[in-house]
Amino acid sequence: MKDTAISIEHLSKEYRLGVIGTGTLKHDLKRWWAKKKGMEDPTTKIGMENKLSEAGGEYVYALRDINLEVKQGEIVGIIGKNGAGKSTLLKILSRVTTPTSGTIDMYGRVASLLEVGTGFHPELTGRENVFLNGAIMGMTKAEIKSKFDEIVEFSGVGKYVDTPVKRYSSGMYVRLAFAVAAHLEPEILVVDEVLAVGDAEFQKKAIGKMQDVSKNGGRTVLFVSHNMAAVKSLCTRGIILANGSVKYVGEIENAVSIYLKGNNTISNHKIWNDGAEIKDDDFELLEIGVRALNKDFDSTMRIDEPIEFIAKFRQKNPDKRIDVCLHMKDEQGNKIFSTSSKDINNNYDTSYGTYISTVLFPANFFNWGNFYIDLYIDENRKKAIIIVNDIVSFTLSNKEIELGHWMGREPGAIMPQFEWKQFKIG
Repeated sequence: MKDTAISIEHLSKEYRLGVIGTGTLKHDLKRWWAKKKGMEDPTTKIGMENKLSEAGGEYVYALRDINLEVKQGEIVGIIGKNGAGKSTLLKILSRVTTPTSGTIDMYGRVASLLEVGTGFHPELTGRENVFLNGAIMGMTKAEIKSKFDEIVEFSGVGKYVDTPVKRYSSGMYVRLAFAVAAHLEPEILVVDEVLAVGDAEFQKKAIGKMQDVSKNGGRTVLFVSHNMAAVKSLCTRGIILANGSVKYVGEIENAVSIYLKGNNTISNHKIWNDGAEIKDDDFELLEIGVRALNKDFDSTMRIDEPIEFIAKFRQKNPDKRIDVCLHMKDEQGNKIFSTSSKDINNNYDTSYGTYISTVLFPANFFNWGNFYIDLYIDENRKKAIIIVNDIVSFTLSNKEIELGHWMGREPGAIMPQFEWKQFKIG
């Protein structure tokens, strides 16, 4: 389709573990014969162990059955843990390596910034490398020359532009490499974690340039980073890779939330029918949960409806006051506020029995996203006798917004609505 920049179908990349060529046919044949006879590799260096047979298989998939489509003008963040396959995917898209299977269709010139040193010849000067990279991308000398001053100014290495780049620091290298990739008008810009090498000022400058390239130039950007703040500020869509496969594709806020949550399977509702797990001699927790008011625990919760917390517990010692205290946290683990049943001053019953404590959070108080609750059980308003971190979590979806009024997610974990007034005085 004409609005598609990148189309990937059933892409896989397989590597063979522990095996490289010896450099000569004679030694390769010796290695093959020894393996066939079950003997030790004769080319293994002294002091090294050959553990290939213990690896549980000679082959590993860096990527497996990847299917993706990226539209023109999108800024897509690719996130995942180390070893997830992010860099392998970008190397395949940049034609640094080839896939084992699958097809890739890319519409337009691709400029890549994968790692410090990629695409530059260390013996050539900065000036010569600018022209070399432009020529590789299919640009004419006149086109490159028209952009040259802008590239040098952006990179800030003008004083050293006629010095061989092998003399550059890693920061200077990245500055010039990014300036070349961003200014030579590629239809697709591929940027790996390398911006982490640059200083904070340059990172901000680079992110602004990528936003400009996409918004005003209509070009596509693929951005890999472990800096979630940079990913959220730059990207509009996110792709999560895990163990070489696509785990999630969608809005960047949701992608970052899922990635930060990781393998966490915390529920918004827990109940113990066959005996409590959280208890002591004075207290026994039977149920805990968060839900939309007057709805069940499986229903979707939205920011524009009241949210109810409940805790069902058994009071086992009438001589002690037991209070439920909540520490509310955002998806980065930052505590945003706390609240407690200690605020109940009148008619607080401490007799034997089963009780339910509730607290109601008003509509339009939280922002949308993931939230976590640490539970503190306090005794006689003096000390916490039980502490359970991340006992439950809940997710709030956004409210319905009129078409054309969407401005993105507001900052912060809470988003209360206040009463504003306006008066005409003249």
